[in-house]
Amino acid sequence: MKQHDLRPASGARKPRKRVGRGISSGHGKTSGRGAMGQNKRSGGSKGPYFEGGQLPLVRRLPILRGFTNRNRIAYQAVNVGELTQGFPPGAEVTPELLADLRMVRSNGGPVVILGDGALRVPLHVKAHRFSASAREKIEAAGGSVELLPLLA
Repeated sequence: MKQHDLRPASGARKPRKRVGRGISSGHGKTSGRGAMGQNKRSGGSKGPYFEGGQLPLVRRLPILRGFTNRNRIAYQAVNVGELTQGFPPGAEVTPELLADLRMVRSNGGPVVILGDGALRVPLHVKAHRFSASAREKIEAAGGSVELLPLLA
């Protein structure tokens, strides 16, 4: 076989449809576009948003509007009541340790300590954010809080 013998497989290449070339071609007069109307015209089809002048679905349903804040920081919440269970007095609580105990996901983002529950043991808690009530309860139990920086 030589280079001049190479051919595409049979049926792989179809001739293009030449519309508007007379009645006998089968694609004459209306060129396969039907009779009259908007879709017969050049550029006549409307986009998926258009509903013939009726108020479109995305404008009728408010749930589909709005925006998603791309700069939102999704914190993983841990309550001070949960810290009482797994730690001895004076322990240092870090996000890595909370991930090991499955209180937060290891790569789930920054950790926030919230004030629900009671804390009976003094702990040194490191987190990315603390609520005001959580900070008060940790310090009232004799512990301390340390803010970790948010990684960009």
